[in-house]
Amino acid sequence: MTTVATNTSTAATVEREGRGAGHYIKLVLSYGVLFLLAAAFIYPFLLAIGTSFKTLPEINQTPVSIIPREFTLEGYQRLFSFNVGRWTINSAIVAVLITLGNVFFASLAGYALARIPFPGSRVAFLAILGTMMIPGIVLIIPMFIILKTLGMINSYTGLIIPKIITAFGIFLMKQFFESVPRELEEAARIDGATQFQTFFRVVLPTARPALVALIIFSFQGAWNDFMHPLIVVTTNKDLYTLPLGLALLRGGMGQNLQWNSLMAGSMLTTVPMAIIFFIFQRYFIEGISYSGIKG
Repeated sequence: MTTVATNTSTAATVEREGRGAGHYIKLVLSYGVLFLLAAAFIYPFLLAIGTSFKTLPEINQTPVSIIPREFTLEGYQRLFSFNVGRWTINSAIVAVLITLGNVFFASLAGYALARIPFPGSRVAFLAILGTMMIPGIVLIIPMFIILKTLGMINSYTGLIIPKIITAFGIFLMKQFFESVPRELEEAARIDGATQFQTFFRVVLPTARPALVALIIFSFQGAWNDFMHPLIVVTTNKDLYTLPLGLALLRGGMGQNLQWNSLMAGSMLTTVPMAIIFFIFQRYFIEGISYSGIKG
């Protein structure tokens, strides 16, 4: 009996060790695949950074090398010999104002749709969602005609006002406000707070994750937007935003593309958004999960 028990215990131990080894092998393979995928996604970004510090002859000789043999700032110096400073300021002004407007109006609209019953509220919300299904390219010509009729072509108002509120922002905030316990609002009303006081002092402070997510989405969309500035700014080059200016700058180079300057421009557009995302990524992920749009 003792021998049988010993053999059974040994077999169980061997089986556990086999399962443990299989678990570790699967774990190593999983992390290996994830590492390869991460490397595949981050390689173009690192290549762009390295290329922005290369000389043009080195780019032609070793185009896929990440680390430059000789670091140089000629790409950035050539880039700033154009009107890049003004383009960056324009992009910052437009992105900040669009973000502030979107956060303010989307919060009010989302709260009204989530908490204030009024006739046609469901129809209004469905109509807002319906606008999200329309491809943006379809709206280019109507948008241009309307802006031209209103005299908003070649102006900051034309760049900002049409983008100051989005259907996605309303949807995001409505979904979040529906997750806020109604007891908080009821307690505020018992204490004598008005509807606006309840919203600004009680409900809105709890919406920090959704607000941060909306800020990131709005700022990223406005900062990287190319098509809208393209139809608004037709003649006034002082109103170029960074994506529009860099795209037209590349077109003006013709066949002699100066890749170090182009990569320097791409870094100028990418790095601010990367910094903002990494700083606020915790709130961004919380906002996505609370809003109910997590895949």
